[in-house]
Amino acid sequence: MGTRTVSTGQLAPDRGTLLTWAAVLNGELVLVLLYFALSSSTPGDVLWLAYPFVWLNVAAWGVRRVGVPSASRRQWLAAGAVGVAYFLLLGGVGGLYMFHGADLGSRIAWLSPGWGPALVYSGPTVTVSLLPFKVGGYAALAYLVAVTVVDTARTGLAGFLGLLSCVSCTWPVLATLATGLFGSASTAVVVAESQPYALSTAVFVSSVLLLVWRPSR
Repeated sequence: MGTRTVSTGQLAPDRGTLLTWAAVLNGELVLVLLYFALSSSTPGDVLWLAYPFVWLNVAAWGVRRVGVPSASRRQWLAAGAVGVAYFLLLGGVGGLYMFHGADLGSRIAWLSPGWGPALVYSGPTVTVSLLPFKVGGYAALAYLVAVTVVDTARTGLAGFLGLLSCVSCTWPVLATLATGLFGSASTAVVVAESQPYALSTAVFVSSVLLLVWRPSR
């Protein structure tokens, strides 16, 4: 595979982009302040409050950065299937769902923005804990992998062989396993408060960067 070079000019945001992100960040800050003003919760660690927005903002940036490459319907169907499988794999290793449960039913956990509102379901054989920032982050990674499939499809067999050894595709899965993000998903509060999210956030951000600026793009 060749190497894609990124110039300083490509990295520097223009004025419109800066204004857009300033509005987004200010809106997120207002959303958090409103949540604590209207709820009985008290603010905790600032970093804990910021993690979900880092995930969601980086996810939006990555998806917007790669755009929608041109491809045939067949290529997109194949890429979409890979993306869905990849999302399910990340969801499994990242704690969105587990194949065991306490049969407690479903509820909405009204956590701080980004962590919640989270849909929590505990059945007899499966537990689902859908934290918004994880769903959005994993969906973005799945889309970026699908785009990688579309791009490599143009290079034929060599491209698909390269995809099998794609570090930027396997890194999120291996690193998520290494950070131990299983935890107890029977309640979103436990998941939100007990896991090493500083490390998983670093893994997520580096994964998006690798998939956006990967070789042969």
